[in-house]
Amino acid sequence: MAFMRLGSKSEAFHREGQTWLCTTGLVSDVTIEVGDMKFHLHKFPLLSRSGLLEKLIDESSTDDGSGCVLSLDEIPGGGKTFELITKFCYGVKIELTAFNVVSLRCAAEYLEMTDNYGEGNLVGMTETFLNEVFGNWTDSIKALQTCEEVTDYAEDLHIISRCVDSLAIKACADPSLFNWPVGGGKNATSGQNTEDESHLWNGISAAGKMLQPTGEDWWFDDASFLSLPLFKRLITAIEARGMKLENIAMAVMYYTRKHVPLMNRQVTMDEQVIETPSPSEAEQKAALEEIVGLLPSKKGVNPTKFLLRLLQTAMVLHASQSSRENLERRIGNQLDQAALVDLLIPNMGYSETLYDVECVLRMIEQFVSSTEQAGIVPSPCIIEEGHLMKDGADLLTPTTLVATLVDGYLAEVAPDVNLKLAKFEAIAAAIPDYARPLDDGVYHAIDVYLKAHPWITDSEREHICRLMNCQKLSLEASTHAAQNERLPLRVIVQVLFFEQLRLRTSISGWFFVSENLDNSENPNGGNGVLLKPRGENVRERVSELEKECMNMKQELQKLVRSKKSWKNFTRRLNFKKKSECCKPKDQATPAV
Repeated sequence: MAFMRLGSKSEAFHREGQTWLCTTGLVSDVTIEVGDMKFHLHKFPLLSRSGLLEKLIDESSTDDGSGCVLSLDEIPGGGKTFELITKFCYGVKIELTAFNVVSLRCAAEYLEMTDNYGEGNLVGMTETFLNEVFGNWTDSIKALQTCEEVTDYAEDLHIISRCVDSLAIKACADPSLFNWPVGGGKNATSGQNTEDESHLWNGISAAGKMLQPTGEDWWFDDASFLSLPLFKRLITAIEARGMKLENIAMAVMYYTRKHVPLMNRQVTMDEQVIETPSPSEAEQKAALEEIVGLLPSKKGVNPTKFLLRLLQTAMVLHASQSSRENLERRIGNQLDQAALVDLLIPNMGYSETLYDVECVLRMIEQFVSSTEQAGIVPSPCIIEEGHLMKDGADLLTPTTLVATLVDGYLAEVAPDVNLKLAKFEAIAAAIPDYARPLDDGVYHAIDVYLKAHPWITDSEREHICRLMNCQKLSLEASTHAAQNERLPLRVIVQVLFFEQLRLRTSISGWFFVSENLDNSENPNGGNGVLLKPRGENVRERVSELEKECMNMKQELQKLVRSKKSWKNFTRRLNFKKKSECCKPKDQATPAV
């Protein structure tokens, strides 16, 4: 830590309560009041160093030479700073540090302590020391923090801007190239030892304390001790110098977790909270609204999980509508990166539903709108089940990922008896038809809804089933739907019709292949022996398909519910896993 001692004399003052007395033996001829403190001093040491005090003493002096009383309530730094200035004027040793140099520099300017009133005066001394402070990261952080006490004066003297610029330069540089004390295991402002802690998430240790980060995030912890206005200025300066937006986003996340502790209630078991004095909800609300505007606006830079957690906290704190809309828009633009469990936002409004489906619907609509505006709209097509399984990686576009996410979300909220049919349909219909290569997911959600709402009318059942395209059901889903007594008869007939159409198409294809194989001729005769068995295999497969078609006709006539477990179908779609992750461990999953 940088420091400087000024003066040479030994201690010449002593304090009695709120009164400071000079011990030189001379009678005091001037009393200076600073707040509740009184300083009984002598005119000459003061007026020889300060232009302001010279003027005030001259104006208040009387002809009889009696003592005068001056008031300096507006002096930057208050009585504590004026005490150091008094000692400096009397030649007593004082120590300049990163903690007191800003207030001393401002007070020296206020008192006009320039070299016109003595060589080596306090203005020049503190200015020289400030330049030393700006060369050191830790001292710059400390000095910047103290600027909050004398903000107006520090602004006028450009101390804040110079300090912020020096920090921004260092944050954007490689710390290994300089001799900066950024990895010594002690926080620059708190002195808290963190060497033996294990790193978990963004500098949060297993004990819930902040670690000294390493690598590109080494400055996060020190910056998090700044007030929000100063932190904003630092982030703005760092961004202007070209730091990666991902690093800026993580710095803001780190700051948010410390200053909006209500977010810590949302952490999972593998994330630890940060132990800090809890600000009031009003302070957290104000901080959150400022932080939302500070986050980088580029899509994908801010983790979706963090944005969703911030949105939930904004709802709890009743943050401004503009802040919530901002977060919903950001999340909607990158909804394909969201996890199902994070979309299950508890309802904070007046609606009777368990989850805030209105908010999720707005984010889905935002995603679809942004995708269409960007021109990312694939051609509508019906995907064969085998092709989907073979080339699934190529088909997992952001839109397809969101469609799968929404279908899973619908299956989770469908058991809510207070969820209105119109709202369920609005969420399902918000995803365009081309986004779902298969409609198995939306069929599963519909079936869950029908089971949880057995009182809806037949016309409503017909209406909700229009959300799925029977042509886009897999063979397993079609088989289950054909035997599902919760579906309207018209839907079951439609499912069987398209399944028979699919079988007939497959049979025609096999016959075509069979004829080609039988009519093939090989001049050498060697391949004929090989083709005959293949032709017999084709005919056997055709025979099997004909039997399957006959069985489906019989099912249509009987409409007997199969004993085949629905769980096998849902396990294949991985819905069971998604449902369990959103339910308490002690809550059993109801059988469908």
